[in-house]
Amino acid sequence: MTDLLETKVLYLPIGRKTFDLVAGEEKREESSSFLNSIVKEVVEPENIITSPEELEAFLSTVDCDSIVTTIYQSVTFADGEFILSVISRVKAPVVVWSVREPSVGGRLRLNSLTGGNSTSHTLRSENHSYSFVFGNAPEAQVQNTIKVKLSVHQVVQKLQLLKIGVIGKHPPGFFFSDTNDELLHKKLGPTVSYFDLQNAFEECVKLPRSRWEGMIERAEKQVIGLNRSDETVKKFAQFSTYVKEMIEQEGITAIAVRCWPDFFNELGAAACSTLSQFTEDGIVSSCESDIHGSISMFILRELSHGSAPYLGDMVHINEASNSAVFWHCGAGAYSLAHPETGAKVGVHPNRKLGFTMEFGLKPGPVTLFRLGYTKADGYRLLVMRGQALDTPQRFNGTSVEVKLETVVNETLYKLMEEGFEPHYAIVYDDVVEELIELGRQLSIETTVFIN
Repeated sequence: MTDLLETKVLYLPIGRKTFDLVAGEEKREESSSFLNSIVKEVVEPENIITSPEELEAFLSTVDCDSIVTTIYQSVTFADGEFILSVISRVKAPVVVWSVREPSVGGRLRLNSLTGGNSTSHTLRSENHSYSFVFGNAPEAQVQNTIKVKLSVHQVVQKLQLLKIGVIGKHPPGFFFSDTNDELLHKKLGPTVSYFDLQNAFEECVKLPRSRWEGMIERAEKQVIGLNRSDETVKKFAQFSTYVKEMIEQEGITAIAVRCWPDFFNELGAAACSTLSQFTEDGIVSSCESDIHGSISMFILRELSHGSAPYLGDMVHINEASNSAVFWHCGAGAYSLAHPETGAKVGVHPNRKLGFTMEFGLKPGPVTLFRLGYTKADGYRLLVMRGQALDTPQRFNGTSVEVKLETVVNETLYKLMEEGFEPHYAIVYDDVVEELIELGRQLSIETTVFIN
C-alpha cells in the first residue's frame, strides 16, 4: 500500500440538480475513495453540493487556512459563482477536475467538461493558482496526475516554511552560491538566517566530550574505517554537535556551509563529513554556502519522499557512454555509496585533511535538478534525467557517472550557453514530472533535457 501523502485536501464535488445526480454520485464516490486512499486528511461533504448557499454553509465548517490543495470537481456543469465562493475563503491552489460523460447518445447527463472549462476561465480571470485534470478516478493517468499535483502543492507549502541556515559567506568569486534574500522569499518562500563561521569554530571546541561523543557513535553506524582517535574525527563531532544544537534552537531545516579554506586553516578538518551526516539524517546540506543548491536538494528530498540527494560539479564528459561525471571533494550522504564498497573514510583530495567520504555512488535511475538564478533571467529550473552507471569510482572524493537521456555533448553546450550554475542536485528517483509541475505552479521558466 502506498504511503499516505502528509497533506490536507479540500474535496468539493459540485453539481446542479438539473443534471443526472445519480450518475454524478457514482463519480463522487469513486473520487472520494481514491483521494482517501492517497491522502492523510480529506475534508469533504457527504454528497454533491448543488447550490452556492449549500457551499457557503459547508465552507463555514472548514478550517480554510489549513488547506494545502482544493480539489474542485465539476461533477456536472456549474457556473462560476461556486468557485468564486471557494477562493474568497480558501487561498490554496485549486485542482479543477472534470469527469467523463457516462454515455454518448441522447441526453447530456453531466456536462462536466464544460463545467471545468468555465471554472478554469474564472480562476484564470481571478489570477488564482490552478491546474486541470480530466478523466475518472479509476484511470491510471488521472491518479498519477493528481498525485503529482498534490505532491507539488505540498512542496510549495513547505518552501514557504523553509528556513535556511547559512554558516559563513560563500568563498570569493562563488557568486552562484549567493542569493537575494528578499527576492527569494517573495518568489519561493524560504527565509535565510546567517551565522558566523569563526564563532562556530571557537565555540564548538569548548563543548564537553559528553555532548559530542554521540555524533561519532552515529557516524560509526554507517561509515567504514572511522578512527575515533583521529583528531579530525573529534573536530567533526564537535562542529556537527554545535551546528545541530544551533539549528534545533533556530528552527533551521536546511544549511549551506562555507567549507574552504576556513575549515582547513582555522579548524584543521574538512566540512565534508558534517554535510554528509546531516544530509543522511534529513537536514540537506550544501557546501561552498550554495543557498540555491541547498534548496534544490530540499526540493528533491521532499518530492522523492525522503531520499537523500547529492550535490556535485559536472567535471567530465564521456561521449562513448553518453555520460557525465558529477563529483565533489568528499561530501555525500552515506546511503548513496555503492553497496559493494559502502561509505568509506577518506581525506580531502587537495588538502589531505579528514575526514571526508570516499566512494563512488550507487547505480540506478536519477533525476538531476537545479534551482538557478541570473540577473538576466531571474529564477529558473533545470531538469534532467539519467541512469547512474555501475562504473568504478572516477575521482577521489565522491562521484557518480550518469548516462543522460539526451546527447551529452549537445546538452553540455546548451548548459554552458544558458549559463547554468556548476552545482547539480541529484536524487535516486524519477521526479521529472513533479519538477515540471513545480515550475508551472511557481511560474518559473523550466529547461528540460529528457527524451
